[in-house]
Formats: sequence, C-alpha cells, structure tokens
Amino acid sequence: YGFPLDLTQDILRARGMTVDTAGFDAAMDVQREGSRAAGFASGDAAPEEIWFRVRDTAGATKFTGYSGTNGQGKLVAAAAGGELTDTVAAGPAELVFDTTPFYAESGGQAGDHGEIVFEGGARFIVRDVQKRAGDLNVHIGELVSGTVKTGATADLHVDAVRRRNVMANHSATHLMHAALRKVLGEHVTQKGSLVEADRLRFDFSHGAAMTAAEIEAVEEEVNAQIRANLPTGIQVTSPEKAIEAGALALFGEKYGDEVRVLSMGTGDGRRYSVELCGGTHVERAGDIGVFVITSESGVSAGVRRIEAATGAEALAWLKGRAQIAADIADSLKVPLKDLPKRVATLGEEKRGLERDLAEAKRKLAMGGGAGAPAGPEEIGGVKLLARVAEGVGGKDLRALVDEAKAQIGSGIVAFVGVADGKAGVAVGVTKDLTDKFSAVDLVKAASAALGGQGGGGRPDMAMAGGPDAGKADEALEAVRAILKG
Repeated sequence: YGFPLDLTQDILRARGMTVDTAGFDAAMDVQREGSRAAGFASGDAAPEEIWFRVRDTAGATKFTGYSGTNGQGKLVAAAAGGELTDTVAAGPAELVFDTTPFYAESGGQAGDHGEIVFEGGARFIVRDVQKRAGDLNVHIGELVSGTVKTGATADLHVDAVRRRNVMANHSATHLMHAALRKVLGEHVTQKGSLVEADRLRFDFSHGAAMTAAEIEAVEEEVNAQIRANLPTGIQVTSPEKAIEAGALALFGEKYGDEVRVLSMGTGDGRRYSVELCGGTHVERAGDIGVFVITSESGVSAGVRRIEAATGAEALAWLKGRAQIAADIADSLKVPLKDLPKRVATLGEEKRGLERDLAEAKRKLAMGGGAGAPAGPEEIGGVKLLARVAEGVGGKDLRALVDEAKAQIGSGIVAFVGVADGKAGVAVGVTKDLTDKFSAVDLVKAASAALGGQGGGGRPDMAMAGGPDAGKADEALEAVRAILKG
C-alpha cells in the first residue's frame, strides 16, 4: 500500500518541504484506471472491478442512515463466490441496494450490522458493510432463508443498539481529539482511528508517553463535555468554507464538493470540537454516557495510541478494576481505602529484604558466615580466589571482585555469578601481576566454557557471560588451566 501520505507530509514539513498533492492524486487515478483496465482485459476481474462495473450501471448508493436505522431499498446487484449473479440462494453473498440505512466502514468507523427482509420473506443477515468503487455500500453477510433476485425490494434494519454504541465511541473520539490538543498541545493530529461498538482506538502525533496526570486530564475534559450534554451540530458545506471556519481536516483525506462538519461541546465561547466527518454520531454529548482511557502506548516514533471505551463498556472496565482492587485488599486483609498505603509498605519491605539478601550473598561469596568457602588457593606461586556465587547477577560481580582483590593484596580473583539460569563471569588481576596475566584472556577462557563468546575489559578487570550456568565449575577450571600453563 506504500508509505502513508499524511506521514510523508509530516516528515517533509519538518524539513521545510511540501508534497505535490495534486500530482499525487493524478498519479493515483492513473494507477486505479490501469488496475481496472488490466482486470477487465484479463477476463479474470477482481471483486473490486466487479463493483466498478455495478457503479457504472447502477450509480452510487444513497445513504439514509443519518436520520434513522430502518429503510427500504431495491436490490440492484448481488455477488456470490466472487461473481455477479441475478439470483442469490442460501449462503454467503454480497448485496448492493439503491438506498440503504447501513453505514459502510469509512473514516475509522466500522460498518453496520443488521438484518434485511425481502418481499416474500427471504432473510439476509448483514455482518459487515464495505465501501466499493468509491461510493457503493456493499452489504456482506449470509442469506439464511429463501431465494432473492435482483430488482427485489426489501426492508433494511440496522442493529440499532450496536449503532448507538458505535456512534457513542465515534463522538467520544472527536471530543478526545480536541481534549488531547488542549492538554498536550496543538501539535497533536490524528494519525489513524478505529471505532467499533465496544471500543475505540486513536493514533496521534506526540513525541512522548503520556503521564498519568495527562491521561486523567484528557478523561476529565471529555467527561465534562459529556456532562454538559449539549446537542451535536451538523452542517453541510464546502471543504474550503469548513476549514476557513476552523474545522479540522485530516491530511491526505480526499473530500468531495460537500462535506459534513461535526460540532460538539463548548468552551471559551466556541464549540469544543469542530471537525470534518462523514460518520454517524450521537444527538447530544450526554448520549455517550461516560468515557475512560483503557491504555496508552507507542506505535512508532512520534506516534502514540490511545484505546478507550464509553457507556456500558466503560462502566464494565471500571467495575473490573474496582473488583481487582477489592480482591487485593481482601487478600491483604486491609480496608480498600488503606490499600495504597499497604502496597507502599509492602514495597518498602520487599526492597529491604532484597538488600538484606544481596548483603548475605555478598558475605557468603566473600567468605563470611557459616559454611563459608575456603580461602585463596595457590597455583604456580600466584594466589587465586575462584568461586561460584549463587544468586549473584552480573552487575554485582564487579564490586565483589574489587573487594576480593583488596583482601588478597596480590593475586587473581575469578567469580562466576549464577542467576536466573544464566552465568556471568568477572576476573580481576592485581596490578603487580598484569604484566604476566591479562584479565581479558582469563575471562574469555571462562566465558567459552559457559558457552559464551568473547568478553572484554582491561588487563586488571574483565567481564563476560554465557548461557550455560551448569558449567560454572568448568569456567573456573579454565582459569586454573591458564595459571598452570
């Protein structure tokens, strides 16, 4: 599909350059026409080419879903098995009507679901609606009873409950976009969106992860507009007039001669959100119910993603979080209101225990405490302190080796730390011996025994690692072998 036009524009804008959008659109039109010609010439037309043919003969679908979820229409085209057909029997099919209240997926908003009942009683279950050939609404689903022919009339019924949920999420997306621009700055622009019945997703330009305070501020902004419950305004005008009046338009989006301008909420003496949008929306902001952000994450460099919910889904999410907190409070045997303090106390206790454990491991590795390992051995007149330190990670080995070098005065220290199934090795050589032995050579030999490669450092201190912690003793033997010559 190529690199997105809007991201291309953003990158070039930062470098003081622009995109020839007129040339881009012309090139895209040539590409589309070439694809159509190739499809027709080959005799093996793809589904999209089928719908271009329908569009040329039947014209565009008239959408009536802005004013309701029920309507009547005439079946002007049908496809089954990837081919146009005049008769549809039971099974999967794609249907096109001259008029429909079913919204086709567009602008991030999911297509409607519902049921179509034909004259004579045949029933078609709509599971998706997609735009084809520019402005055909193709109803995708299954004929579950009867047989229908093109030209038949039908009653079309959109799943009204699902539509209401989708509208709530779509309207909330607009309010959230405005809230993000207010909280984070006007550099925020939409980079993508998905509006389903049970959730919404919104990608936007921003260079850093949002803080908890910023997320809370955006939620409060949106919910304040919901509580104000002002009516949603819809105006049909030209794209130029809409943008001149302050409406937000999406970079890379193609608009016709007329556009719908959605206005929501209020603030600072003007509407809170004003955007070009062809989707379906709630009549009043209060119809959204409640809004909650469920996650915030990074998508790519400079692009963040928010997932959110509204209405019953938002309440269910909040209830689930509350139940988790209640369960934790119950397991810790503290009142819910005291849970944050108790968790903080447990965290402090855990960190204290970890410090005590680390100190105990250090003392054991250095030869303190009951059951302590033996002191340095001597090989060829050189003292060697070689030990396996269980539970000691690589980051702690260096400090242990430095401490051991100070204790032995003159000699070599080799420690293998084993933790989480992995091994780290550190070798130290006192200054008086670096002309005879290099810590780098010794650590490389130990690392090889552990299944590792390389290692590095200075003649007096080097570190490495390896995946085979079970070969810790062999690693120390490799060091001894070098000392023995």
